[in-house]
Amino acid sequence: MTPLVFHPIYSQLDLPYKHRFPIEKYQGIYDALLAKGVPKTVFHTPDPVTVAMLNRVYNPEYVSQLVTGQLDAKAMRRIGFPWSEQLVKRTMTAVGGTLLTAELALESGKALNLTGGYHHAFANYGSGFCMFNDLYLAALSMLQHSSIDKVLIFDCDVHQGDGTAKLAENNGQIATVSIHGEKNFPHRKQISDFDFPLPKGAEDDEYLDTVDCALNLAVNHVQPDAVIYDAGVDIHINDDLGHLNISTKGVLARDTLVFELCQQKGLPVAAVIGGGYQRNIDALVEVHIQLFHAAGAVPAT
Repeated sequence: MTPLVFHPIYSQLDLPYKHRFPIEKYQGIYDALLAKGVPKTVFHTPDPVTVAMLNRVYNPEYVSQLVTGQLDAKAMRRIGFPWSEQLVKRTMTAVGGTLLTAELALESGKALNLTGGYHHAFANYGSGFCMFNDLYLAALSMLQHSSIDKVLIFDCDVHQGDGTAKLAENNGQIATVSIHGEKNFPHRKQISDFDFPLPKGAEDDEYLDTVDCALNLAVNHVQPDAVIYDAGVDIHINDDLGHLNISTKGVLARDTLVFELCQQKGLPVAAVIGGGYQRNIDALVEVHIQLFHAAGAVPAT
């Protein structure tokens, strides 16, 4: 079966009352998958990424200040979380989860992390609930394999993958695609290799046509050896922060399209769940679960 990556710490973070980040959703996805018959044996437990590994890619001063709680208040407000030791542990483990997912994808053809998609993190600062960019780090780890010369980061989160675009801008072995809301966060967009901004209120047909066009264009142009897929569901019609009108069926169709095309091309896929901000956690989990159905990770009923 498709390898899945999870650690209970993904949801183990005390946040202020009514904080905007739905931290409970990760445990909710895990519980829902077990309820749908996914065996515990397919889950892999990640180790935290090390400071030494982060320092090789990101600004060591930023890494040190974040890990030790020395970032100033303005920098933490930009991230959007209050600092705590648990936040650091959770972050390091979540990034480690995406690295493990990338390894498992190369071994098995596809693998999914029950968190990930921290695409607003830059080399020297965090932003938008993102502290370290797991997508870029995972792409670099894939490139360490002799069979991998190019990696495509295919980002379908409703918010542009600005940090990823900036980190990869001078790396010819990593190509970035972002399909996002044109009038949404971040206000200042970066330049991905392929950007597909969508208008507010875009619906299933327009959205799926864009995803199909973007994926085919990128795969044919880049000729990647592996794909990292950010399957954000903040595109959903009921998402508080998305401003698009994509149905649950549309989310499933998008995820199915990505997995099927990559399978046809023989491309391993490491998928992360990305953003999703409905306050109703059960409803949010149901949208995220579409990714696992599309990947064939949920037993047929």
